[in-house]
Amino acid sequence: MTVNKEKKGNTLFVSVEGRVDTATAGEFESEIKSGLDGISELVLDFSGLNYISSAGLRVLLSLQKIMNTQGEMKITGVNEIVNDIFEVTGFSEILTIV
Repeated sequence: MTVNKEKKGNTLFVSVEGRVDTATAGEFESEIKSGLDGISELVLDFSGLNYISSAGLRVLLSLQKIMNTQGEMKITGVNEIVNDIFEVTGFSEILTIV
Protein backbone atom coordinates (compact mmCIF):
# COMPACT_ATOMS: atom_id res chain seq x y z
CA MET A 1 0.00 0.00 0.00
CA THR A 2 1.15 3.50 -0.86
CA VAL A 3 -0.30 6.67 0.67
CA ASN A 4 0.44 10.10 -0.80
CA LYS A 5 -0.70 13.27 0.99
CA GLU A 6 -0.96 16.83 -0.28
CA LYS A 7 -2.24 19.72 1.80
CA LYS A 8 -3.79 22.76 0.09
CA GLY A 9 -5.05 25.32 2.56
CA ASN A 10 -7.54 23.58 4.84
CA THR A 11 -7.93 20.60 2.50
CA LEU A 12 -5.94 17.37 2.74
CA PHE A 13 -5.83 15.25 -0.42
CA VAL A 14 -4.84 11.62 0.15
CA SER A 15 -4.34 9.10 -2.64
CA VAL A 16 -4.17 5.43 -1.74
CA GLU A 17 -2.78 2.67 -3.95
CA GLY A 18 -2.84 -1.08 -3.36
CA ARG A 19 -4.77 -2.81 -0.58
CA VAL A 20 -6.01 -1.60 2.80
CA ASP A 21 -6.36 -4.75 4.86
CA THR A 22 -5.43 -6.10 8.28
CA ALA A 23 -1.73 -5.79 7.50
CA THR A 24 -1.88 -2.18 6.26
CA ALA A 25 -4.88 -0.58 8.04
CA GLY A 26 -2.82 0.67 11.00
CA GLU A 27 -0.32 2.40 8.73
CA PHE A 28 -3.18 3.82 6.64
CA GLU A 29 -4.84 5.23 9.75
CA SER A 30 -1.69 6.77 11.25
CA GLU A 31 -0.65 8.30 7.91
CA ILE A 32 -3.94 10.14 7.55
CA LYS A 33 -4.62 11.04 11.18
CA SER A 34 -1.16 12.59 11.52
CA GLY A 35 -2.13 15.25 9.00
CA LEU A 36 -5.63 16.20 10.16
CA ASP A 37 -4.82 19.18 12.43
CA GLY A 38 -6.48 22.27 10.99
CA ILE A 39 -8.09 20.32 8.14
CA SER A 40 -11.73 21.07 7.32
CA GLU A 41 -11.93 18.90 4.18
CA LEU A 42 -10.45 15.44 3.71
CA VAL A 43 -10.49 14.06 0.16
CA LEU A 44 -9.54 10.40 -0.24
CA ASP A 45 -8.68 9.35 -3.79
CA PHE A 46 -9.25 5.62 -4.10
CA SER A 47 -8.60 5.35 -7.87
CA GLY A 48 -5.53 3.20 -7.12
CA LEU A 49 -7.16 1.16 -4.35
CA ASN A 50 -7.66 -2.51 -5.26
CA TYR A 51 -9.27 -3.80 -2.07
CA ILE A 52 -10.41 -2.69 1.37
CA SER A 53 -11.09 -5.10 4.24
CA SER A 54 -13.18 -4.69 7.37
CA ALA A 55 -10.07 -3.31 9.10
CA GLY A 56 -9.89 -0.60 6.45
CA LEU A 57 -13.60 0.10 6.80
CA ARG A 58 -13.11 0.64 10.54
CA VAL A 59 -10.45 3.23 9.73
CA LEU A 60 -12.83 5.01 7.34
CA LEU A 61 -15.51 5.07 10.04
CA SER A 62 -13.03 6.55 12.51
CA LEU A 63 -11.93 9.19 10.00
CA GLN A 64 -15.56 10.03 9.21
CA LYS A 65 -16.27 10.61 12.92
CA ILE A 66 -13.28 12.95 13.21
CA MET A 67 -14.21 14.86 10.08
CA ASN A 68 -17.85 15.19 11.19
CA THR A 69 -16.57 17.39 14.03
CA GLN A 70 -14.12 19.49 12.01
CA GLY A 71 -15.49 19.52 8.45
CA GLU A 72 -16.22 16.95 5.77
CA MET A 73 -14.75 13.86 4.16
CA LYS A 74 -15.18 12.84 0.51
CA ILE A 75 -14.07 9.72 -1.32
CA THR A 76 -13.31 9.86 -5.04
CA GLY A 77 -12.17 7.40 -7.70
CA VAL A 78 -13.93 4.37 -6.25
CA ASN A 79 -13.69 1.37 -8.58
CA GLU A 80 -16.36 -1.30 -8.98
CA ILE A 81 -14.78 -3.78 -6.54
CA VAL A 82 -14.43 -1.25 -3.72
CA ASN A 83 -17.87 0.22 -4.49
CA ASP A 84 -19.40 -3.26 -4.17
CA ILE A 85 -17.78 -3.59 -0.72
CA PHE A 86 -19.23 -0.20 0.28
CA GLU A 87 -22.68 -1.24 -1.00
CA VAL A 88 -22.75 -4.64 0.73
CA THR A 89 -21.57 -3.22 4.07
CA GLY A 90 -23.85 -0.17 3.96
CA PHE A 91 -20.89 2.21 3.94
CA SER A 92 -22.22 3.79 0.73
CA GLU A 93 -24.98 5.24 2.94
CA ILE A 94 -22.64 6.84 5.50
CA LEU A 95 -19.75 7.97 3.30
CA THR A 96 -19.78 10.78 0.77
CA ILE A 97 -18.64 9.12 -2.46
CA VAL A 98 -18.24 11.44 -5.43
